[in-house]
Amino acid sequence: MINTILIFPIIACILILLIKNKKFDMFMINTYAVVHFVATIMLAINKNCGTRYFAVDNTNLIFLIVLSFIFLMTVIYNNGYVKTFNYNNYSDSRIRNYTLMILIFVLSMTGTILSVDLGISWVFIEATTLSSAYLIYFNKTKHSIEAAWKYVFICSIGISLAFVGIILLNISTGNINSLNFSELYANAGSFNHSWLKLSFVFMLFGFGAKMGLAPVHFWLPDAHSEAPSPISALLSATLLNSAFLVIVRIFKIMTLAGCTNYARIMLLVMGFLSLFVTAVFVYHIKNYKRMLAYSSIENMGILTIGTALGGVAYYAVILHLIGHSLAKSSFFLTSGNVLELFESKRVKSVNGLMSADKKTGWLWNLSFLAICAFPTSVLFVSEFLMIKTMILQKHYVLCVLFVLLLTIILYGLAKVVLKMSYGKLSNDKKQEVLENKKKITFTMYVPQFIMLIFVFTLGFYVPDFLNNIINTVFTGF
Repeated sequence: MINTILIFPIIACILILLIKNKKFDMFMINTYAVVHFVATIMLAINKNCGTRYFAVDNTNLIFLIVLSFIFLMTVIYNNGYVKTFNYNNYSDSRIRNYTLMILIFVLSMTGTILSVDLGISWVFIEATTLSSAYLIYFNKTKHSIEAAWKYVFICSIGISLAFVGIILLNISTGNINSLNFSELYANAGSFNHSWLKLSFVFMLFGFGAKMGLAPVHFWLPDAHSEAPSPISALLSATLLNSAFLVIVRIFKIMTLAGCTNYARIMLLVMGFLSLFVTAVFVYHIKNYKRMLAYSSIENMGILTIGTALGGVAYYAVILHLIGHSLAKSSFFLTSGNVLELFESKRVKSVNGLMSADKKTGWLWNLSFLAICAFPTSVLFVSEFLMIKTMILQKHYVLCVLFVLLLTIILYGLAKVVLKMSYGKLSNDKKQEVLENKKKITFTMYVPQFIMLIFVFTLGFYVPDFLNNIINTVFTGF
């Protein structure tokens, strides 16, 4: 199964280049989404299997499930979304490149998640940069090319820092010439603490740049706001998770080596800094897709804070990761509908969304409620557990700061969402919106509704099989 989901996209890309047919392109990406999801389910049933370099273990299984499900939902949405390319007169070769890069991008993220070697993880993380850069640039506007260059520049610097960190980690291991996670875990107690701590700083900043943690987050708002909506969903809901998994594995090395407190302080600093940056910028936001990008920075900060807290917060981290991935994918995909309707990303250009298209309006509002942790959103449970952990550990100042920053962010998001949803739609704009509504197909609504159902259901009921998977993830922290 592992070989299937890693080799299939390579074969698909070769066939797409040879056959050069739009219908075949869509067939291959849909087939890969189904194959990826089925293979993931089978791997979940037969856990702890793999090869020398790629394997499914207790830690990465939930990350793979989230990636596979979000990819499937995004592809369903994409079936309708690509039809809008006809209105923009995009060439067949341009659309073909779009499909090819999605396949390579998902392959890169899958490789990152499944790799059991830090060096291989680094290679695949770099591959995600190269493959997704074209997707960010896809619309070929002045802002999209600027976003793509910023993305490549910052992430390349980040991945270079991570590489230096890997070298320093190798120095700290002494005579152990291996980057296999199992071997690193087994021998972590003998590592040189000085070199190890220095390597953690480099790797946290390096992979943290890919995860979108402040202060190395600068690429994220531009890239997410300029990419096509299906790509924004994948960037926010799956790419950031992939980088987070690598950080989790490195954090475990620090824990086993006896440097837990040092690592936790670093994670807390970057986590709260991410919340602070979001609170500052989201308050005066003018671009609604950019707003969603800052929300991703916030939620990556929450994941980092939860990881630093430990204990019950580990369970909250996994719940939050699942909830954020589903809710943010729904939010970004729905933003694609909004963009098609109003042909603008500016908040002031969008009014009366509920009257313009009720289905999009409801999806927009429900996605907001899901991401802001409104009961019964699973994010409410995860954030509640983190607050409880802070109180039990007597981190009262951190708890107050955490709640305060989340409240400010909630206000900033609510102000934009309510203005867009319930403002008055002018008569001149109404006719244009009704005409644009014809571009939105049935498949551009269904995935969001499915994901939101999961988000609000998991808030009060977690199935036993999923609960068991979440509980086994703790071994990776």
